[in-house]
Amino acid sequence: MANSSYEGILLGMGNPLLDISAVVDEAFLAKYDVKPGNAILAEDKHLPMYDELASKGNVEYIAGGATQNSIRVAQWMLQIPGATSYIGCIGRDKFGEEMKKNAQAAGINAHYYEDENAPTGTCAVCVVGGERSLIANLSAANCYKSEHLKKPENWALVEKAKYIYIAGFFLTVSPDSIQLVAEHAAATNKVFLMNLSAPFICEFFRDAQEKALPYVDYIFGNETEARTFAKVRGWETENVEEIALKISQLPKASGTHRRITVITQGRDPVVVADDGMVKTFPVILLPKEKLVDTNGAGT
Repeated sequence: MANSSYEGILLGMGNPLLDISAVVDEAFLAKYDVKPGNAILAEDKHLPMYDELASKGNVEYIAGGATQNSIRVAQWMLQIPGATSYIGCIGRDKFGEEMKKNAQAAGINAHYYEDENAPTGTCAVCVVGGERSLIANLSAANCYKSEHLKKPENWALVEKAKYIYIAGFFLTVSPDSIQLVAEHAAATNKVFLMNLSAPFICEFFRDAQEKALPYVDYIFGNETEARTFAKVRGWETENVEEIALKISQLPKASGTHRRITVITQGRDPVVVADDGMVKTFPVILLPKEKLVDTNGAGT
């Protein structure tokens, strides 16, 4: 395949957040009422955390957000500049400029909607003993509007893409944008991929998730999200293989692609449900001393 045919092959849409990442201790988590492995939205009690993290000597700033992380990894794997595109909302500020610079350096064709009033979203990444807790302050990321998506220069990214990936987190921001893209993917036989993203999405944004689900060809999640997904639907099973199978068999809007469900379980085998069958794939164990942290690992 020529490089030009890879141009814009994968599009991601989501919440661009600048990760403020630092190694902290358990007392820091307790102070802000955060549990190890959390993925939550910031409340007022969490807001002082960002400045405290920023003042730590080991702090790192990384252009992140769940979808943008996935797109960055895909771009790095493809090694062809411009093979991936990304859409989301940032603020007109120094963090926003940092984000644009970062995406460009990674080879991603990012079309950000720039909000005049809200600051660029941030995510506190608190690393304790290799495990990460995420507290997202969406700010500008929460302001994405489908009007931006409908502009010809942005919709062109949707037209060009053959694969479209959106994390479940975006359901809290612009479900109408997701619907537009999902319907386009079904009508043009493209591959539409989503992620369950977090238990709170499955629990509190069930209606929006339910609306998008028929269009999803690949659904990703971890074992906690899968069990929450099952629980809110009254499935009365905690068996991840059974849940993966049931998710893959939920109704689909288009018959072109079967739905494939992929559930990760940390160090335990990955569960893949496809066409009425479940397969498991063992994880190659990494020696603990080689583990940096689980940020972006999709555990």
